Amino acid sequence: MLRRLLAPLLLLACGPVDEQPDAADGAPPDAAPAARCASGFDLDDDGVCDRAQIDWRAPIPPGADRRDIFGLGPRLPDVVERGLGHLDTWPVAETGALLPWRLTRLALDPDVEDPLLRRLRAGALPTFGFDTLPGFFEWLGLPPRPAGWTASPTPADHDDPWPLGAGLVDTPAGPALSFGCTTCHAGRLLGRTIVGLPNRASRANAFFDVSRQLLPLLSSDFVLDTLGADDAERDLALRSAAAALSVGSRRPQALGLDSSVAHMSLSLARRGADPWAEPDPGRQLAPEETPLDRLVADSKPRPWWTSKYKTRWTADGSNQGDPIVINLLWNEIGRGTDLRAFGAWLDANGDVVDAMTAAVFANPAPRWTDFFPPESVDLAAARRGQAEFARRCVTCHGTYEKAWDDAGAEALDPAARLRTTRVLYHPDTPVLDVGTDPQRAQAIETFARQVGRLALLERHGITTAPTGGYVPPPLEGIWARYPYLHNSSVPTLCALLSPPEERPVEFRQGPSEDPATDFDADCVGYPIGDAIPEAWHAIEDSLVDTTTPGLSNGGHHTMLDGSDGNPPLDADTRRDLVMFLKTL
Repeated sequence: MLRRLLAPLLLLACGPVDEQPDAADGAPPDAAPAARCASGFDLDDDGVCDRAQIDWRAPIPPGADRRDIFGLGPRLPDVVERGLGHLDTWPVAETGALLPWRLTRLALDPDVEDPLLRRLRAGALPTFGFDTLPGFFEWLGLPPRPAGWTASPTPADHDDPWPLGAGLVDTPAGPALSFGCTTCHAGRLLGRTIVGLPNRASRANAFFDVSRQLLPLLSSDFVLDTLGADDAERDLALRSAAAALSVGSRRPQALGLDSSVAHMSLSLARRGADPWAEPDPGRQLAPEETPLDRLVADSKPRPWWTSKYKTRWTADGSNQGDPIVINLLWNEIGRGTDLRAFGAWLDANGDVVDAMTAAVFANPAPRWTDFFPPESVDLAAARRGQAEFARRCVTCHGTYEKAWDDAGAEALDPAARLRTTRVLYHPDTPVLDVGTDPQRAQAIETFARQVGRLALLERHGITTAPTGGYVPPPLEGIWARYPYLHNSSVPTLCALLSPPEERPVEFRQGPSEDPATDFDADCVGYPIGDAIPEAWHAIEDSLVDTTTPGLSNGGHHTMLDGSDGNPPLDADTRRDLVMFLKTL
């Protein structure tokens, strides 16, 4: 029965749920956010929020980026710090799916003395694979906090190390546990936690899929009485159970993948067809049939540091408009939130959205030389790889100017010589079909029709439309973003630069802690074959089987096999290309 208590935690995984009381007339104010600046940045004091003046679809001039999206200048670091706090722990207490912190600690306390609670723990928790709060955080894949992290303080009443992605928010029922965006957008890289890196170890959607079906049972007086819930805590649990009735979900195909498109589509199938997707008891009992019942739309989360170069969002490029509002809205759909209340929250909290935006767009990519000595890069090979990249790759992925080509480069220290000095990505983010697994792209056709009716999309200038392919992403920090392709189906850069028939059919995912055992530095990515650490075989859902629907590792080959007019890529040239990619 304790599973009923733990279940609502995932309503906040990979993003918070924010719900505030409706406006007095039962709907958000009629005036659009662009018409006033009640909250948010207004640096030029013209009465219009700066965010409303950003044209998210406008071409980005060659060589430019939007890392300081609001032109904050010297104020940017302070705003980024605040934004990271919101991205890690959501600040809004009036939310529809939180679990009282006191009850959570009690349920996961191995030293609890109450005999009935001890019996409940013994019967329920082993089915989850953990029986303590640190064990739960570890299973969920939350990374340790980076050294010196101050954006979201560790709760004062918690003794164990507090991971990134978990946080407490204040509610009328007291502190409640939530999970922020860093649950999925911060991960481990060779023993360090990197904010903005897709979390390869995340089980957020997997845990939600298991737990969602149990949320309606939270009304059990027996469980709440056993835990000694007061009236406010009981009300919070019941609200979570009610929200779950409007939620559908899908377990990801493999560790670290995000099944949120299916999650949102299946949730909308359980809500009303009106512009606010109101709760619909009929659909809750008999959801509308949708192709997402069978299509696999899994994709790994996008790295934050590429946002500054792009005009389209997600792997398939289907979304345009304010990216933070898009992500918050998608999260709320997947959590059964009242969208009228969420619209009111957006109107009142533009400063929070702005700070989150500033933090995402200013996010830096990790460099190879942050982890390895510059001497580990063969400069001559990297320069040969640069020339090969210009012949085969720039049309899709852009140009990356290097310090080694600048006048006076010989005077630079070895690490500085390897730096990328300018990125020339596409002014308009392209979407291409290069033969990779099509199911995510196909699923967007259904999802776009479902969200197209929502009032909040028009209100905030958001569009979602099928594109038929995937974004060839900017390659900054590509060495850290393994496994490759949108569905994580290729373990290394060497494999990605090989013909599809030579790529591993299966591989395992595991921790990124020890560079000697957990990383293939020559091929850049996971060790494969006999080099896979034995312990990885015991990790739940660590296997990537590319024969599984939605996980095909094909495509992305015409630039390798001579189809583009270049000679077929041989082994030596492949090594040179990998050496160059290490430096991006």
